[in-house]
Amino acid sequence: MLSISIALNALSMHATCTAVFVAVAAIIGFGFSSLRTLGRISWLAWVGVTSIIVAGKPTSFLPRNWWHLTASSVLTVTIAVGLQDRPAAAPKDVPWKSDFKLVGSPAFAEAIAAISALVFSYTGTPAFFSIVAEMCEPNHYTRALILCQSVVTLVYVAVGAVVYYYCGFYVSSPALGSAGPSVKKVAYRLGLPGLIVSAAVLFHLPSMHVFVRIPRGSKHLTANTSTQWSTWIGCTFSVALVAYLVASGISVFNSLISLIGALLGTLICFQPMGCMWFYDSWTKGKQNPALKWYAMCVWAAFVVILGG
Repeated sequence: MLSISIALNALSMHATCTAVFVAVAAIIGFGFSSLRTLGRISWLAWVGVTSIIVAGKPTSFLPRNWWHLTASSVLTVTIAVGLQDRPAAAPKDVPWKSDFKLVGSPAFAEAIAAISALVFSYTGTPAFFSIVAEMCEPNHYTRALILCQSVVTLVYVAVGAVVYYYCGFYVSSPALGSAGPSVKKVAYRLGLPGLIVSAAVLFHLPSMHVFVRIPRGSKHLTANTSTQWSTWIGCTFSVALVAYLVASGISVFNSLISLIGALLGTLICFQPMGCMWFYDSWTKGKQNPALKWYAMCVWAAFVVILGG
């Protein structure tokens, strides 16, 4: 939601405050997330992926000698920082050379904030539970999980390394602003559909988890009744309201990302995964333990401890 407000600020030519754009983002996310099932909003995911990964059309914001480059939101910035002579925020009156470091020496708080941001980038993992629950072929779940996480990790590493190599200390937050105001507008224009889709999906998933527990055991869980719809709309509205309050209260992008990663990220990405392996495999495996079982025990315990 905060990313949407930043995008609207970047695209807007007037001085509407961020709080207004956060409210607009909440309304948009609430509207799309109120579609009842993941199957009905799957087309939104394709729109989001297209806006972020698949090539978009050239635009007049780009210099004329870039006419042959077509790229999406993320790829636009990645290409732009490699072609420009210096980052937008770098000093203009001195020769520029990237000050990237393979091994830095940050303060403890800075290092933990950076690690928390990395953890945050994987906090979408629990969404796979909702996805497998609605898959026509649940046997395809493992391959879908591996493919998705592999592609996401490769994109994270490639884009992050290139942008940091060319921008060094002057990487913007969010990074889409690293190549200057013109490319920033291009990137956010291309990426805005993806940001809206992300907000819709992230509103939808917790709303569904809450919804299935409220009318459980009654006909309203599956019947198309006014009670069912009012309960569902109430869930999506409540999630949107909480998200709005958080985004309005902590409107600094870096701080919000690091806080969520540190406070909730490990509880989402680390401990549950290790604990679930023990729940599924401990009783059956200890009856006839093999070397692989011992190795998995060590790994699952390591994941739980690492998240602590």
